Amino acid sequence: MSTVSTTPSGVSAPARRDAEATKAAILRAARYLLARHAHADITLKAVAERAGVSPPLILKYFGNKDALFARVMSFDTDTDALLDAPVPELGRHMVRHVLESQVERGADPVLRIAFAPLHGEHGDVLRANFRTQVTDRLAARLDGPDAGLRAEFALATLLGLGVMFGIARGAELRASGIDAIVDRYGPTVQAHLTPA
Repeated sequence: MSTVSTTPSGVSAPARRDAEATKAAILRAARYLLARHAHADITLKAVAERAGVSPPLILKYFGNKDALFARVMSFDTDTDALLDAPVPELGRHMVRHVLESQVERGADPVLRIAFAPLHGEHGDVLRANFRTQVTDRLAARLDGPDAGLRAEFALATLLGLGVMFGIARGAELRASGIDAIVDRYGPTVQAHLTPA
């Protein structure tokens, strides 16, 4: 059943699709395609079809293909959520964030570094963005020696969990429940975040 709203002139019009949900669907579609194809081979039409929208709607929200993929290749917003906890609780928070993102959205945007094609110029951009927007931001929050190395260890540990849980779909891991995994794996990630 279709919802109908009335315009100021009294003419009936289809209810407007939620703009944020539409943008999120477009970004998910673009991330999905970028994980499987070279940037040059992806058309706005393909993104629109996967997102269930029209190509002009992508242009309305993102301007052009390059602007859309610049957003797709950015980790800034995702990192805000990933690092949104005090450092003593950060390991558990990061584990929970990655697992809940997998369960609720089917993917964690930070994990795309693990399976996106990393060849060519766009691969260089994605790697550079991950380094500055995720690894360096995490390292800047850590006290003690070797903060950069510890940040990389923590992220490697976290990405391994994300791949096993969300991509390899480890049966035992997925049957454990998020709380049990956070309790068991959070300290493993935290061990890299806390100086020895």
